[in-house]
Amino acid sequence: MSSLRLATRILRPVPVRHFSTGGGGSTKSSNLPFYLGGVGLAGLATYLYLGGSPSPFSSSPTKTKPKQDKSALDPERFLDLKLKAIEPYNYNTARFVFELPNGGAALSPVTSLVVVRPSEGAEGAPVDKKGNLAVRPYTPISSPDQEGELVLLIKKYDKGVISKYVHERLQPGDTLAIKGPISKFAYQANEFDHVALIGGGSGITPLYQLLHHALNDSGNRTRYTLLYANVSEADILLRDELAALERAHPNTFRVVHTLDSPPAGWTGASGYVSRELIKAHVPPAKEGNKIKVLICGPPGQINAVAGQKDGMKQGAVGGILKELGYTEDQVFKF
Repeated sequence: MSSLRLATRILRPVPVRHFSTGGGGSTKSSNLPFYLGGVGLAGLATYLYLGGSPSPFSSSPTKTKPKQDKSALDPERFLDLKLKAIEPYNYNTARFVFELPNGGAALSPVTSLVVVRPSEGAEGAPVDKKGNLAVRPYTPISSPDQEGELVLLIKKYDKGVISKYVHERLQPGDTLAIKGPISKFAYQANEFDHVALIGGGSGITPLYQLLHHALNDSGNRTRYTLLYANVSEADILLRDELAALERAHPNTFRVVHTLDSPPAGWTGASGYVSRELIKAHVPPAKEGNKIKVLICGPPGQINAVAGQKDGMKQGAVGGILKELGYTEDQVFKF
């Protein structure tokens, strides 16, 4: 996305409260500690699709497109994918478009990630403390059935080993080793009445992947609310895409933006995702198994809102969500 498009976006008011059990606006406090680390996030699935149908005016039927029953990626080994294009998004983020082998599709389950590392022998490739090529997880923003391309939205962090490498070293024609897809949250359509998604910075990617899939399902009945925190307005990722989903699905999707450093005239929330903000926009814990809260963001945000993860395990619910009575069954941390 060009800087011109970013500068001309229309600010939208924060939605009114629907689930508040008490008064109070959002608390002003710094989001900055939440954005010092990068995040990223999602297994292997079968997605069948057919192309074309016979024309009633044709003497011969249109050939049926062969179905793809296997991902173009491999969850067990890294494949070197050629970088097709770099599309600048804002001052520190870009879309990196990679070519998938043989024009295939990733066929990723909802909320699945890929793991990336430099290709063997790549110049300037970063390594970990053991001398192995550094790896990081990312959640694609391209559709699972998008043919021939895999798109990663990567934000450059000052201390981001892979993000700096990708931004500073890769050029179209170069390759990056990618393995996946790897499933994260086990999404099921209409499993819950309401799903609240809490995101920070580049942690928006798995949440967007789920929203894009669920809301574009004509059979969806679940309501979704996204609380999305960033340092500044320029840091908001996928803003246009989220706004488009909100316009298309006004009865089932609502976005609440909150900024650490809001500009003059900002009508959204300010500060981090607070107790007051959650109470105002998320159904209460007493709703039980009718609701689910998903959170993805830098470790500081996850710790403060939902409690620290236990390595690869979820860990106990802590932070604000524990204070508000939410249980392990109601919360998922990416």
